[in-house]
Amino acid sequence: MKKELQTLKLALETAGRAVRRRFGKVGYRLKGEANLVTDADLASQKAVIGVIKKAFPEHDFWGEENARKKTGSPYTWVVDPIDGTTNFAHTFPQCSISIALFYKNQVVAGGVYNAITDEMFLAAKGKGATLNGKKIHVSKVKKLHEALLVTGFPYNRKEIMPELLARFERFLCACHDVRRLGSAALDLCWVAAGRLDGYWEQNLNPWDVAAGTLILTEAGGKVTDFSGKKYAKMEDFGRTIAASNGAIQKELLSHL
Repeated sequence: MKKELQTLKLALETAGRAVRRRFGKVGYRLKGEANLVTDADLASQKAVIGVIKKAFPEHDFWGEENARKKTGSPYTWVVDPIDGTTNFAHTFPQCSISIALFYKNQVVAGGVYNAITDEMFLAAKGKGATLNGKKIHVSKVKKLHEALLVTGFPYNRKEIMPELLARFERFLCACHDVRRLGSAALDLCWVAAGRLDGYWEQNLNPWDVAAGTLILTEAGGKVTDFSGKKYAKMEDFGRTIAASNGAIQKELLSHL
């Protein structure tokens, strides 16, 4: 796993340089309603895949921006070149590069890098999680009414707005407060670092959350779908996600 982690970190750093150079300097186009893509997304993904191909030419990969190699390798790198593109396009510095390495259907390494603030979260299965090289751990909040939560709204939010708002209202009345920051990968990492206590969202993709789920669980937290089940296969990651410091997981699920 040493080479895999070195490759992961190099890919994040290389893509991070591409992202920083373009921050505040690129426009965007829509690839769907409320779903943006920029030249920085494409440059970041190209940088990540280039590093992976050089180190592990036999591995598969799956990138958000229409990049997939599927040969049947047990290893697949899942890449979100910029998670939080809308933030990036508006120069709101809550955006990240997210890379997860799957072995079959299990995440074994993950990294999330906010290149704008220079915060890099890393984890390997069974080895704990770090922020810029220092160990991180979830908060010690034990009750939902003491918790600071975070959520996000999916691209198809207009179609399911009553459901989203009803859930948001339940949580807003049950906890200290709710934030909406715009990067699922960083939301998970911020729970891992104890800055937030819980997170929920739906209709996401594996590249949005896979790396963050490992970082959070390695920091002592818990991640399931809305029914309380763990993800059985790679494609399931993010369809619904409920994540917390572990202590408030049952309460979190009860409000979903």
